[in-house]
Amino acid sequence: MNYKNACIAGAGTILLALVIHAPGARGQGMPGMSAMESSVGFLSSGTTVEPKATSESEPMIHASLGDWTLMFHANAFLLDTQQTGPRGRDKFYSVNWLMPMLTREFGRHSISARTMLSLEPVTVTKRRYPELFQTGETAYGLPIVDGQHPHEFLMELAGRYEFRVSDRTQLFVYGGPIGDPALGPTAFPHRASASENPIAVLGHHQEDSTHISNSVVMIGMVSGPVQLEASAFHGREPNENRWNIDGGRPDSFASRLTIGVRNGLTGQYSVGRINNREGLHPTAETFRMTSSVSHNKRFSSGHIATSLIWGRNKDLPGHDAPRIFNAYTLESTVNFADSNWTWMRIENVDRDRTILVGEVPAVRRTEEDPIGRIQAYTIGYERDLPIASSQLKIGLGSQVTLYGLPEHIKAVYGNRPAAFTMFLRIRPKGNMMEHMQLMHRK
Repeated sequence: MNYKNACIAGAGTILLALVIHAPGARGQGMPGMSAMESSVGFLSSGTTVEPKATSESEPMIHASLGDWTLMFHANAFLLDTQQTGPRGRDKFYSVNWLMPMLTREFGRHSISARTMLSLEPVTVTKRRYPELFQTGETAYGLPIVDGQHPHEFLMELAGRYEFRVSDRTQLFVYGGPIGDPALGPTAFPHRASASENPIAVLGHHQEDSTHISNSVVMIGMVSGPVQLEASAFHGREPNENRWNIDGGRPDSFASRLTIGVRNGLTGQYSVGRINNREGLHPTAETFRMTSSVSHNKRFSSGHIATSLIWGRNKDLPGHDAPRIFNAYTLESTVNFADSNWTWMRIENVDRDRTILVGEVPAVRRTEEDPIGRIQAYTIGYERDLPIASSQLKIGLGSQVTLYGLPEHIKAVYGNRPAAFTMFLRIRPKGNMMEHMQLMHRK
């Protein structure tokens, strides 16, 4: 039995068993809650799950529109990045996203329409912003080196149907032209542990890069503290046109197991085969494994959110195999004294020899073999500004990243490369936090 059939058969058997043996369903209290959390945890990007306690500090807007419930949250950063060393660059830019979602519940059923938009195709000029040692995707036909690509204008355009078998058991179908398949942790722009860090993780293309995928189809189930999913999707990374829907038939497959422990802890393990992943290497196929643990805890004047993530790409047997790349990320964000934020991120990632060549035409002829590991150490601080606004929270922050690198890479990047970023952050205040805190105390 191949991987695709194994995913579908396994998930189908479990779903059928749950339907047969689960007890009757009971209604939920507040409209729209099925789209916000389950018995496993808080529903984040796509169908990923963070700890339930995340919703107690998530700045989400919740409003009723007739029989429908609107939920909205967003984040925007206006940044200035300065880097040192021979490869260092400077840039003024913005990273941003906004996510409106509509949901309706009727009896045991609920449906949700999910959209996520970003203006980064405009606010990140020249098709990338500077990030030392970052690789992945292309700009002007060349592999990006020392930069992070902007997100698509349409980051998500998907729907979800859910059937509630009982209060703690649900079956669901998710998918759409653009969605987030069952592979990886919650994507870095939406993780509570990275909420104030505007820069992408160096392990993005080993850990959570499929969060914007085309032609996603998924089935899943929730039973108590467990969520199991199986999905198919189009494996090719988005092209350089960030305004369109790339499309493509589902040719890649992934499955994920997520477990929630009480209100403060979740963990996931996922595997996937990503076919024809890169535009410059159209026949390349990758087997990806990821695992992560996330923790969230409120205290009297704030909260702390932490994630530990591992991702691994392995080229499948073929012309370029075997090549294996691992990425490890530990990150934590603390909100204290209500208006203060501090965070850290430690990364250890494998890199290939394209970083020695750089973003020049010769990089197309460079073998992408592993050449060593890079360590990145980031710390930052932010203060919410005392601006009288009933709808927005505005913060001013900065962060610094220092790097550790092998001797043979120092000849290209210098002995002590570093990056410094100052930013202004804008987001809605939200109106759900106190309600979620009260609900979780019951």
